[in-house]
Amino acid sequence: MRDILIGTAQFEARDGDKERNLERIRDLTALAAREGAEAVSFHECCITGYTFLQTLSRERLLALAEPVPGGPSASRLAEIAREHGTVVLAGLLERDGDHIHNTCVAAGPEGFLAKHRKIHTFISPYLTPGDRHTVFDLRGARAGILICYDNNLPENARITALLGAEIIFMPHVTSGTESTMPGRGIIAREVWENRKRDPVRCRQEFLGPKGREWLLKWLPARAWENGVYAVFSNAIGIDHNTVKNGNAMIIDPYGEILVESRKLDDDVVVGLCTPEKIERSSGRRYLRARRPELYARLVEPPPAGQKPVTEPGWRLERPEEKK
Repeated sequence: MRDILIGTAQFEARDGDKERNLERIRDLTALAAREGAEAVSFHECCITGYTFLQTLSRERLLALAEPVPGGPSASRLAEIAREHGTVVLAGLLERDGDHIHNTCVAAGPEGFLAKHRKIHTFISPYLTPGDRHTVFDLRGARAGILICYDNNLPENARITALLGAEIIFMPHVTSGTESTMPGRGIIAREVWENRKRDPVRCRQEFLGPKGREWLLKWLPARAWENGVYAVFSNAIGIDHNTVKNGNAMIIDPYGEILVESRKLDDDVVVGLCTPEKIERSSGRRYLRARRPELYARLVEPPPAGQKPVTEPGWRLERPEEKK
């Protein structure tokens, strides 16, 4: 790996409005590029909108989904990348035959670079989970992608690091949802809508256990235990029936926050990722200390008839129709 400037963004996407969302991606990419960013990451399904997908029928999801590469949104990302001379990572629904995937696309000035299909889908029963981990070359670095819930399982970050990732992009739509954990829960819509008159209240909600405090319980651990840079992007503001806290950040291989946005608005932050932190990190020592011969239990199949279940800690709405 070499020194590389990475950007990570937050913005308030509009449900189903691809054109408007792609324009915001273009604007924020321009801001990151002016600060020298060689790659900039955006949140989960930021092109289509995310949480509202739970309300859509299979037919409507298929209509919203596109091929990757080759679809119009992936092509637009490549245009944005060429315009600003940087790599852009953004999320959408991918259509592959009759399968629908929650996918993050990486595009550079040269065109399509990579895609990752979310492994742990839950927002809709009509989505097909991904079946592999993703690592690709990023301008002299090795990068991986894990989408939202993928990052909650330590195994996914560990495997991505073992595949050679030095930077893991972690696009999310998270926080501000129902929870049994102390202090966590829903952020009221009026808190966001009144943020200019009362920014203190909004900031307290976003930085407290409903938002940033919860992220910091586990997100730095993924970076620290694997000796990687974690590039966290998140929605901010209204996302269907929830309010998201943003807090786009980059965490270094020591588990420390390198850069972070606390802006109560669309924003992008840029940080310098350097190789020496990876080389000196505890996580890289832990990778070398592994004893795989003792880990057979990790890959044992579940008991007969038991299937993996990915579920959020909050109640999903019913799709408008089920077919």
